[in-house]
Amino acid sequence: MNWLFGRPEERRPSDPIVQPPTPEEDSPAALAALRFQANRFVNASAGQLPGAAVVAARRITDVIDTVLFTTRDRDLDIHARVSINGILRDYLPTTLKTYLALDPAVRDRPRPNGLTPTAALTEQLDFLLSSASEVLAAVQHDDANALVAQGNFLRTKFGQSELDL
Repeated sequence: MNWLFGRPEERRPSDPIVQPPTPEEDSPAALAALRFQANRFVNASAGQLPGAAVVAARRITDVIDTVLFTTRDRDLDIHARVSINGILRDYLPTTLKTYLALDPAVRDRPRPNGLTPTAALTEQLDFLLSSASEVLAAVQHDDANALVAQGNFLRTKFGQSELDL
């Protein structure tokens, strides 16, 4: 607004258009949005997936939600970010979509490896759950280490010194 005449100022072509910053692909906010999308996809596909697969997929997203909630007050470790990003953006959706693309008539027929597609789906979801659980354990371990480090600092800062007379 032109303060002198009360009219809107004309934008000059050289003025840059300020765009709001976009969140990083693996920021906690972006990962939370991906987790929400994954839950919606699982829920929408629940009628076409085996019940155990729905439960396993939701357990995966619940563990990831716990990781994100646990780290809400600090940055998420890069390894955790990459793992969660991979699970939510690629591994979980690809696993479920590949199963859903199968003709329902062949989902329970054994394949040459001896597994039915349904059993293979369950196995793959178990691997993903194990991976997500390992990320959670690592994050919790980091939290415990941070608490010990804080305790050591406080002990050094405020504890009795051997030099005190």
